[in-house]
Amino acid sequence: MWIWNKTLQSPLGLLVCLQLLAAAPTEAQVTSDMLVRADERPGDWTMYSGQYHSQRFSRLAQIDRSTVGGLELAWVRQLDTLGQVQTSPLVVDDVMYVTTPENEVLALDAATGQVFWSYVHPLEDVLTLCCGKQSRGVAMLGNTLYLATMDARLVALDAATGNVVWNTKVANPLDGYSLTAAPLVVHDLVITGIAGGEFGIRGFVDAYDAKTGARRWRTYMIPGEGEPENDTWDGDSWKTGGASTWQTGAYDPALNLVYWGVGNPGPDWNGETRMGDNLYSDSVVAMDGDTGEIRWHFQFTPHDVHDWDACQTPVLVDAMWEGQPRKLMYWANRNAFFYVLDRETGEFLSAFEYAEQTWAERIDAQGRPVRVPGMEPSREGRFVAPEVGGASNWWSPSYSPETALFYTMAYDGGAIYYSADAEYEPGKLFVGGSYTRAKPVDEYHSAIRAIDPTTGARRWEFPVRSKSMAGVMATAGGLVFAGTVRGNFLALDAETGANLWRRPLGGEIIAAPVTYLSNSRQQVTIAAGHAIFTFALPE
Repeated sequence: MWIWNKTLQSPLGLLVCLQLLAAAPTEAQVTSDMLVRADERPGDWTMYSGQYHSQRFSRLAQIDRSTVGGLELAWVRQLDTLGQVQTSPLVVDDVMYVTTPENEVLALDAATGQVFWSYVHPLEDVLTLCCGKQSRGVAMLGNTLYLATMDARLVALDAATGNVVWNTKVANPLDGYSLTAAPLVVHDLVITGIAGGEFGIRGFVDAYDAKTGARRWRTYMIPGEGEPENDTWDGDSWKTGGASTWQTGAYDPALNLVYWGVGNPGPDWNGETRMGDNLYSDSVVAMDGDTGEIRWHFQFTPHDVHDWDACQTPVLVDAMWEGQPRKLMYWANRNAFFYVLDRETGEFLSAFEYAEQTWAERIDAQGRPVRVPGMEPSREGRFVAPEVGGASNWWSPSYSPETALFYTMAYDGGAIYYSADAEYEPGKLFVGGSYTRAKPVDEYHSAIRAIDPTTGARRWEFPVRSKSMAGVMATAGGLVFAGTVRGNFLALDAETGANLWRRPLGGEIIAAPVTYLSNSRQQVTIAAGHAIFTFALPE
């Protein structure tokens, strides 16, 4: 099958097309059972975080401490974009699916990087985006891919051809709604969050029928009038309160609970018009996988006035806690505290600092912060750590069941926060202030940190220059793979943090690596700059 590429519209382009496009991929199938048992199929990477528990840990071990030094570039695929590529690829039956910031989806031969097909979503001319064009990946069920788009649509594509199966409108992009994260498939549902908290939206999580695109449920992250917790919002402020859901969640099949992080309240830096805790902003919510009903919630930063979204990845771990087996959730929050929760009940178990912060004296026994007085943004400006980007952010952490360590990219630094008046207007920024960094970005202390979740101890850290924003991945080979904003791709010893391998890729790495088998050979793939790079041991 030949697929015409939009960039190759000349005789020379046709020649390039013939050279680059491979034969059509075989019809891959991803069943619901395969997603539940993803740990047992490490040769594929079937969802955004690798598995429902979002540990981003691979059982593959061909590449290990003793062999990683021999990693070589297997192939590279330049993408038709000038944007920051943040995609986390899927790999199923030797086919890789990647996205570009402009909502292009490509199916690649995982062994060679050759293009099988590409699909470009026709975006609306007017987009209301806070932070540029982004697309972090797709989901898959059966032989269908699911793409969330920047103009707030959910699109189903035939995985063998790239043809559109259905296209559903999620929300109105002119009001500030957009979609940037990879969806999550649960049973026969495609679950997606929403971006746009800086535009006074009312955040929600949606579930759509995987076959038809019909919406099955919607759960708002700001309770409406007369609903429980609505009184945590002053007056009508709930109507424009933000609480976006712009990163992919996690799922526990045994409990049938979907876990999703919720963004900051709006306006971001002026909380005077929205007094109260502002639930469920800056929270993790646990929802019934069939109905979307909220079973429990935990709020990390009540009445947030520093833009510390709780849109990090929830990591689910079964482990001993105080001598008893517990179903746990680990969370490296943007507010610089690491939390341990019981994921069955939402019970708060522990919190400790994992990065520099000045805003809280401690976290109390109920999990609420005891604030340092006078840390709110002011008209004159006030220094607070962490900065707006937080101690961590949307990029993926990892957990290794072999080392029992949690790995994340973290950084120390603060900002000067300013408050200002804010008046809501549909489709316009609604932030109530601004900020400036307290020092140049190259002076930030950024590091990959290995954290013991049971004690709070930093087992090791690997410093990196500048403010890096890349995800990490641990493997059974005793390795942690990570990238840096300066374009270095690294393999670290999972026990010690020693740098065992490094390759400069020539472009910013603002994505998470994945690993899989291609022709029984372990490969590691990372997006860097405007390209996809894949490494493997010599054949």
